[in-house]
Amino acid sequence: MTLTPATEPTATEPPATLLIIDDHPLLRRGVAQLLELEDDLELIGETGKPEEGIELALKLEPDVVLLDLNMPGMNGLETLRHLRDADYSGRVVMFTVSDHEDDVVAALRTGADGYLLKDMEPEDMVRQLRQAALGRMVISDSLTALLAEALRNQRTAPATPDIHSLTQREREILRELAGGLSNKLIARKLDISEGTVKVHVKHLLKKLNLRSRVEAAVWAVQENLDR
Repeated sequence: MTLTPATEPTATEPPATLLIIDDHPLLRRGVAQLLELEDDLELIGETGKPEEGIELALKLEPDVVLLDLNMPGMNGLETLRHLRDADYSGRVVMFTVSDHEDDVVAALRTGADGYLLKDMEPEDMVRQLRQAALGRMVISDSLTALLAEALRNQRTAPATPDIHSLTQREREILRELAGGLSNKLIARKLDISEGTVKVHVKHLLKKLNLRSRVEAAVWAVQENLDR
């Protein structure tokens, strides 16, 4: 799932770069072989060790990190937290066999930019990775309804989010979040700094009593605020 359509990269643009962190060598090899067939996607690193993956991400600064959820030692959520704490600014997409509601919600609330299942068709995976590289949130189609329902059921806010509590700028940013845009793309579109976008996102989440940008995006779409 992508919340809005996006233009595919052209052949004249440099390929989007990816890093895989997954403890299954055969899977890493399979993804690598798949990406070798694509001119606009380039695998620049792969590892089965989360700690090494964090170092590679910070050193190579890939556009997208494809991160396994369940790994021995440091799991995917812990790895994700380390990446965000270290201010890695690229996209982090969870890549897993788990379609459990709790895992999906936990990953997105921890800061993941997407959640893809390993049983997806190869062409679908390539399409989703292209969208992730463009700065869009990506979620396996089969999880869309589950995510929306989970966020409705698990919301612990004492009151329903109130759009009227937001400033005009915060509403503009919320609308772009609903479109799946990253902070960098929002900053570019609104002609403000990425740091300013981060501050506004923090404030609007607090006002709406929501815990992640993904939760805010799903709520905005449900309320037809993305138009």
